[in-house]
Amino acid sequence: MIVGEALPDRVFRVDAEKMKIMAALLRDPNMIHLDAGETARLGLGDRVVNQGPINLGYVHTMLAAWAGGEDRVLATAFRFRATVLAGDRVVAGGRVTAVHDDGRVECEVWLDVEGRGRAVSGTAVVGVRRRSA
Repeated sequence: MIVGEALPDRVFRVDAEKMKIMAALLRDPNMIHLDAGETARLGLGDRVVNQGPINLGYVHTMLAAWAGGEDRVLATAFRFRATVLAGDRVVAGGRVTAVHDDGRVECEVWLDVEGRGRAVSGTAVVGVRRRSA
């Protein structure tokens, strides 16, 4: 792997039913995740808003698949830039920004909403298995 190498994109479709489950797990009573009428009333559109932890999970899933397991994702830092809505098609991606001799790889990562742009940007450090020559 080399600096500038793209990580394989991972595509997800945002599911409103999974938002309901996450709202229950998080004990999150915010109706923007459950009621499209509430999002419309607040001027956020006509679909429910995905929870931030789910959006980060999409990026973590992409990183873990690329690095060889969830345990290989060592550190992440994210910035939320835009909302993700039920029914959106999102793409988690990234690129290598540094490769260290100890097997750590630094990456720029993101989550893009098809047709609307970047929703999450961030950085990650992963430990990758050394590839045989």
